[in-house]
Amino acid sequence: MTWLVTGGAGYIGAHIVSAMRETGEEVVVLDDLSSGDRQRIPGVPFVTGSVLDADLVARTVADHGVHGVVHVAAKKQVEESVRRPLYYYRENVEGLRTLLEAATGAGVGSLIFSSSAAVYGAPDVDVVHEDTDCRPVNPYGTTKLVGERMVEEVATATGLRYVNLRYFNVAGSVDPALTDRGVSNLVPMVFQQLEHKRPPRIFGDDYATPDGTCIRDFIHVGDVASAHVAAARALDEGGVDALTANIGRGEGVSVREMVATIREVTGTADSEWAEPTIEPRRTGDPARVVASADAIRAALGWRARYGVRDMVESAWAGWTSR
Repeated sequence: MTWLVTGGAGYIGAHIVSAMRETGEEVVVLDDLSSGDRQRIPGVPFVTGSVLDADLVARTVADHGVHGVVHVAAKKQVEESVRRPLYYYRENVEGLRTLLEAATGAGVGSLIFSSSAAVYGAPDVDVVHEDTDCRPVNPYGTTKLVGERMVEEVATATGLRYVNLRYFNVAGSVDPALTDRGVSNLVPMVFQQLEHKRPPRIFGDDYATPDGTCIRDFIHVGDVASAHVAAARALDEGGVDALTANIGRGEGVSVREMVATIREVTGTADSEWAEPTIEPRRTGDPARVVASADAIRAALGWRARYGVRDMVESAWAGWTSR
């Protein structure tokens, strides 16, 4: 039996592919390489293309004996989604619709969907549980929430078994070759500034938080990957049929605190030029989003293993090895 991983040549996708292969799973990757890199996944059967191509999805399922799909492929930049909402609806919503239609039509019985903490929007709670009201504040979050609903309703109609995993803020690397090469996430964004001896940028310091900056639940990409392995195993063994769960550590870290940790790890803590500058808030950024991971622990026996410093040190090792 084989798992199809869409977006498997990307930063998160490649970590998932690596973790699944380490546990003996057969994997095939479908990726349009718009942000992925095939060199991240050597030796893995690879199909170049988009999930918007229904015929390609159906052929891939048939040719590789696919029984389950891990759907990671998506556009994920909040700020871009605000500027280009229709693009995000096409890529994230229509892409998933096309994938579901082709996959279920070809007999695929299991799906793991990469969702996001962005579905919650700006919750007025200290810790977010899966039953917290979902009120996205940007198009990206809306597309992920629509995706979850689509998966659930297709499951009701077809018997598809599924796990929706809501990622919180992913960082770090298990292998320098798999590191995040983009600069849309906080950690690599700060790395890029420091590498060029420019001050890190903090977007807004007037939020209703202890130090005025946004608070997030940072989760190591290796933990995200292990959660997918646990979900795949549970679906294969009949341990779950329908699950929506957060992937987080349950600990909030402010942007200012995270920048301070990055400066310590990179050796720039005492450099005056590396003092962060404050810029206006970005549209669509909530003040605080921290996960409860009780549901995934109870259903899959999963828990996060890595801390914040692990994330930063491993990410820096990958960044400097480029």
